[in-house]
Formats: sequence, C-alpha cells, structure tokens
Amino acid sequence: MDAIRNKARSTPAPSDAPAFTGFVRVRGAREHNLKNIDVQIPRDALVVFTGVSGSGKSSLAFGTLYAEAQRRYFESVAPYARRLIEQVGVPEVDAIGGLPPAVALQQQRGTPSARSSVGSVTTLSSLVRMLYSRTGDYPPKQPMLFAEDFSPNTVQGACPTCHGLGRVYEVTEKSMVPDDSLTIRERAIAAWPPAWHGQNLRDILVTLGYDVDKPWRDLPKKDRDWILFTNEQPTAPVYAGLTPKETRAALKRKDEPSYQGTFTGARRYVLHTFANTQSALMKKRVSQFMVGSVCPTCHGKRLKKEALSVKFAGLDIGAFAQLPLARLAEMLEPIARGKWPEPDAAHSGEDPAKGSVLSRSDMRDAVEKRVAAGGSAHKASPDVRRTPNLSEEKRVAAERIAAELLERLTTLVDLGLGYLALERSTPTLSSGEMQRLRLATQLSSQLFGVVYVLDEPSAGLHPADSEALFSALQGLKAAGNSLFVVEHDLQMMRSADWLVDVGPAAGEAGGYVVYSGPPAGLAKVEASQTRRHLFATPAPVERMPRRSAGWLRLAGITRNNLLGLDAAFPLGCLTAVTGVSGSGKSSLVSQALPELVASHLGRAFEDPDNDEQDPLLAAIAVPTGGRITEGMDAVRRLVRVDQKPIGRTPRSNLATYTGLFDHVRKLFADTPLARKRRYSAGRFSFNVAQGRCPTCEGEGFVSVELLFLPSVYAPCSTCHGTRYNTQTLEVTWRDKNIAEVLGLTVDAACEFFADEASVMRALKVLRDIGLGYLRLGQPATELSGGEAQRIKLATELQRAQRGDTLYILDEPTTGLHPADVDRLMVQLQGLVDAGNTVVVVEHDMRVAAQSDWVIDVGPGAGDAGGKIVASGTPVEIVRAKESRTVEYLRQYLNNH
Repeated sequence: MDAIRNKARSTPAPSDAPAFTGFVRVRGAREHNLKNIDVQIPRDALVVFTGVSGSGKSSLAFGTLYAEAQRRYFESVAPYARRLIEQVGVPEVDAIGGLPPAVALQQQRGTPSARSSVGSVTTLSSLVRMLYSRTGDYPPKQPMLFAEDFSPNTVQGACPTCHGLGRVYEVTEKSMVPDDSLTIRERAIAAWPPAWHGQNLRDILVTLGYDVDKPWRDLPKKDRDWILFTNEQPTAPVYAGLTPKETRAALKRKDEPSYQGTFTGARRYVLHTFANTQSALMKKRVSQFMVGSVCPTCHGKRLKKEALSVKFAGLDIGAFAQLPLARLAEMLEPIARGKWPEPDAAHSGEDPAKGSVLSRSDMRDAVEKRVAAGGSAHKASPDVRRTPNLSEEKRVAAERIAAELLERLTTLVDLGLGYLALERSTPTLSSGEMQRLRLATQLSSQLFGVVYVLDEPSAGLHPADSEALFSALQGLKAAGNSLFVVEHDLQMMRSADWLVDVGPAAGEAGGYVVYSGPPAGLAKVEASQTRRHLFATPAPVERMPRRSAGWLRLAGITRNNLLGLDAAFPLGCLTAVTGVSGSGKSSLVSQALPELVASHLGRAFEDPDNDEQDPLLAAIAVPTGGRITEGMDAVRRLVRVDQKPIGRTPRSNLATYTGLFDHVRKLFADTPLARKRRYSAGRFSFNVAQGRCPTCEGEGFVSVELLFLPSVYAPCSTCHGTRYNTQTLEVTWRDKNIAEVLGLTVDAACEFFADEASVMRALKVLRDIGLGYLRLGQPATELSGGEAQRIKLATELQRAQRGDTLYILDEPTTGLHPADVDRLMVQLQGLVDAGNTVVVVEHDMRVAAQSDWVIDVGPGAGDAGGKIVASGTPVEIVRAKESRTVEYLRQYLNNH
C-alpha cells in the first residue's frame, strides 16, 4: 500500500507512451475517497478509468475532472443563468491544468416526462416536423402548416380533444365505487380519501340527510349522482362520533357541532387531487379511479387532424414516428439520393411524394401579410400561395432534410438502437439506451477540442453492439476531442490509448492511482485487480452444469416483438438469457415471465418502467398474451431484483433498507443509559421527532440560498451533520453513538458487530456481494443502479432459503468490475444450490459461461428478433448458426 501511496503522488508519462498533444494535470485530488492524488492524463486520446466498484474512478473522472471543467465554464456565465442550470459542485482538488471544456454523458434513466421521446432527445423530431411542413403531401386547398403544427407538445399542434396526450380520461361511477354492495360507511366510495378526511365527508353526508348504512346500489340514483358528481361544496355542521339518529337529534336541538365541514364530490376530489397534489403517491392513488381510453379524435396519435392529413411517403407523421429507426433509414435512403418511391395505388393513386411547399419568397410574403393583418407569424393563412406539386424546390428540400435525417439515423442504428421508434417514451428506456442516444447526438454536433466524460457506455450492450460503440468513440476522437471513459469492459480497456487504474480496492482501501499509462504497462503492476483479468490467464471453468429439476414452460407468449413464442426455463438452475439489444429478452424475462408467474401466484404485477411516470402519461399497460403450461407447482414465490433506487430521499439508506438498522437500534435501546431514560428503539431513528435534530429534522444538512448563485447544502450547525439531538447522541454502545455507527463502512461494521448475529446476517451478505465499501448510513440518492440492485439482492440473500423461489434479475453485472462479477456469481450460485431458480438477462459472457442453461433471443433487434435462436448448456449452444451471441461465447470458452 505504501508503494501505491507514493506512486499515486506523481505519475509521469511512461517513457514508452505514444506522443500526445498535451496532458491534463491533476494535483491534490481529494474528492470522496481520493487520497490527495496527482496524475496526468493525455488529451486527444481515449482514456479509460477503471477499478473495482467504489475504488474512486468516478470520483476522479466525474467528481473532479468534469466538475472542475463545468465550474470553469460557469465562471463565464451570467450569475442569474447559473441558477437555472444544475451544477455538479466545486471539487476537492488543489489544481488542474490543461483541462478543456467538458461534456458529461452519464448513466441515468430517462426523464420521468412521457412527453419526452427518442425523437425529442435526439432532436430528430424537429427535422421530421420540418420534413412534413416543407415537403409533405397536403390535401387540396389545405394551407401549409408550420413545423410547430406537427408537435403534440404545442398548442398549435396538439389534438384539441386529448390536449396532445393521445388518451382521454373519465371518472365513472364504476371506477369510484367498485363494490356497490357496500354502504357508504363501509367505504363503498373507494375514490374518497382514506383516514380522517374520508370520515369527515361521510359525517357531512349524515348531516345532509343521506343514508350511509344502506348498500350503495339501493340508494336512489339522484342521490348517488349528487354524491359522486356534484360540483357544489356545501358547508355543514359535523357531530363527530354520533350515530345518524343522534346527529338528527342534535341538529333538531341546534346543539353546538364539533366543527363545520365542507363537502366535496368524489369526482371533484379525484380531479382536484390529481391536478394539484405534490405527492407522487397520492397522484398515483387517485389516478386509478380515472378510466383512460384512446382519444377518439386523433386515435392516439396526439395531433390535430390538419397535421395528420399531411403525408410523406404515404405516411402521416404519427405513423412515421411509430416505425423503427432502422426502417426509417431504409425508407429515407433512396429519397436522400434523389430516387423517389413509385406511385402507390394504396394512396388514392397519388405519388406519396406529391404535395406543396412554399418557396422562401412565398413564405416571407405570407408571414409578412399575416403579421400586417394583425395575425401570428406562426400560423399559415388560408390564402397562402403554394408551389406546384413535384416542384424542383420541394424535391431539393426533401432530399436535403432526408439526407440529414439519414446521417443521424445511421449513427443510431450503428449504435444498436435501430429497434427504437421516434415516439418511444424516454422513461421506458434503460440508462444505457439513454446514454447512447445522447452520444449519437454529440456525434452529429461536430464539436472540436472537447473532453467527453462517459459513464460505462458499454452498459447494457451486447458484445456485437460494443464494436459499433467503439467505432463511434473513435470518430469523436478523430474529430479532435478527448474521451475520458469510466468502464469495466475488458475489450474497451485493451483498445484504449491510456489506462488509469484506481484502487487497489474499494472505499477507504481505494482512492489511489495504481497505474496511469498505456494499457500494456498495467501487466507489470501486481497490486492491480484489473490486471488479473486483463492479462492473467484465467483458470478454466470446471463446474458442470446442473441437471434440471423440471421445467417452467411458457406457450404462445405475445409481448412487444414476441409473437406466439414458446419458452422453457429449467427449474433449480441458473439460466442466462442473452441476445443483442432490443432482441426481446427483457420482454420475455422482465415482463412476460414475471407477469404470468405473478398471475398464477395471485399477485398483482407492477411494471417498474411505469412506476416513476405521471400516471396519465405512463404507457398503456398491454397484458402479456400466452400461458404457463408446466412447472408452477414448484414455484411458491417470485422475486424481481431490478435497478430502481431503494429510496427517493436521503432518509432511505442501506441500513434502513436491509433491516439491519432495526437490530442496531434495539442494541442502543438496551443500553443502561437508554433504559434509565426510557428511550425506546424508535428514539434512535432520525425520522422520529424525539431523537432527531430539531433544526434539520434529521436531514443532517440545511440548504443555503445564495441569491443568484446555486443553492448549496451545508452541514447542520446544530448537529453538525449527525442528524440526532444531543441527548440521543449521549447514548453509546461500545463507545460509539448511533451517528458514528451509521458512519461505519460495511467492512468496518463487520468487525464492530462481529458477535451480534442479528446484525451480522445482513452485513456479511453485503460484504460478500462486494458492497463492503458503502457506509451504513449512505443515502439512497448517492447509490448507483447497480449498487441498489445488489443491496436488494443482499436483502433477499439474508432471508432463510426455502428453495421454491423464482429470482429474476435484469443485467445484474451492470456497473461491476470483473472482480465484482465473480463475487456476484458466487452469491447467485448459492441461491441455486439452495434449491431456487435464477433467471438473468445478461450480456456478460462470463455470466453466460458459468450458467447451467443459456437461452439466446434474436437473431436481430426489433422485428428482426423475438425468436429463440438457441438454447442449451453453454457448451451445447456454441454450435448454433443463427445466433450473434455464440461467437463471443465461443471465444470466451476457448480462452478459458
């Protein structure tokens, strides 16, 4: 460690390093766990930052280099503008020299707004709208429309019926009163609020003379309609706790009421709550009483009829946006070369390319005429003159726009995203898909002299797609840019110009630069965990695949691009489902399989893709077609381990999620001082008023408003970040108070609680799964998707294993160093050894090779996929001819 420490202080370029145009020099970096490191990194090169999870590589690449580049840029931005932009913060570093402007492409799921789409993220939608506006085939006598008229997110373009949502909603009696055999007192009106507010509304109905003890269906229709649909809000006296008879008597005597209550009809409550609540949970609750259906006006295409009447290549813009990107590229390719499609009889005998377009002078004249008449420059006048159909100007414009679209679409297809459609909502995209969309946008921006900082761009990528990604990165570098890539992919490391290996381990045992130089030089650095996987000859995989204890068979599966698929998963085995991005493996494993199994088990299925969206904008749930024909007698429980956060606020952390904090608080409550003061276990929760700091209310920090500068967070001046009040912190267990315990890493906590079995049950699994570097109180908001997934897995692993559970994991190796993948595989194999069934969607050939069974879905993506092209043991399927996976699996097995 001393040698690493000394080396980390200064890492000059090796003598055999290739010539570079310059270096970025970092001195005294201390962000997070970085140990005051000095390092120099070449510009105009592909630099890969690597190291085990938690080693500090992201702290160096993003927390230091990108943060400082952003800070310098914002120094030139007006103070008021700075407030409007989310800033990374000021890094802990002494000096950085030679740092160009930087652009970060980080791993994050799509924006929660379903109005954001593939088309809007890539700006392709703007070009498509221009294509339809300028070169579309207009119906006779229809004025030309401007580009914004083709956007469902503008007043000009949105369908007036659904306001651009594509769906309409109504609140019906059936939705609000699902069981009409219940009485109002028995909460027949399910749409009303729970707890006190609902009781208040029922008490008001008693005062108003309605029968709350008669079954809902037996009430007069006039009464039912008023209670549900009235917009009146009468105020009435409420006599809390009295029976209807006693209430009538109190009213007759004109007794003093408990209070005056205001009535709200059920539909009014639902709509008002949905429109105004700040609580995502409350919004989701009331949305279940709103019945959605496809808009009868636009039929789900979200646009006004004038926009949908314009055609290009025989398609309206709604149908155009539904096509896969690869199909769009095929369609536009001949047009970009000036070869227009032949007339199609299916389109009323007209050439799909026919239409009208304004010349520049015509358009200017029309706009000036409309403005002079007091109208808007952004709306076409009915008297606008248009150029004739098939005009030369129209052809030139269409070819120019088509060529621009084709160039951008080709990049997306090359990056393995050809299966996506322009209208695909971003919340349904994986973090890897989102990053590649942003990368494609940067490729078309043609910036020069920029540092691109990328966070695991190969995450979620099949090895075949990774080759196209590397070509794209090389294109950015060739354009005169620098690429700083945080990556675990071994092939990306081998292809890099420069490696920065951070470690040697995670957390406090990391934070040093183990090596900085050309990849070949890492072979000599024995302290590097990366070296063992990059250069050392791996030991052969000697474990024989397990025999199936039976089969879980699915028949006739229909979901997304799966059309009548049959599939079989061996029970009591580890199955890896592989295939190129978009082939249908997630549709099979993460949607169809859990939905059908949950239905058999009598549980509701919740799609994680729709969980964080506005309920009205979430994708319409399309149930899986098909059935389970065999094997459910061996499955008693279903567990899905996804990469969604374990909590949305800093109040949720590793200790609370895994349940180990409950045991820790009991230990503190059982100390002599706590018993003397009669402190319960709840006193040691920072979410309980008695124990937490009153100033920050258990947050540990306060927000400081800096007027025109972005707000900053500072440790609470009362508790200094401990979250607890003084009296609570006076209680110690083994000389540590509760705040100090939360500050321990998992590794340190294992030593501290070594003889406490109840606490060690969770700690040991967390350590074994590679999360020993995390602090017990580390906020959920600081955890990556991969870390969140492993915490969920660890929480499950500490349970007593019954041997009848189906575990489903979607790409569990995302964000994992090869050394961490090995630790994860030990845990997954242990689950199977306990008699459970584990199914993983995976691109990592290490996982596929160590599985008992492999199912390869494909052969391509989107419409070119959706089939099982190979299934069998890893050794058996390498003979499959159609599969794009087997060549990479074969290479892995041959090297092992």
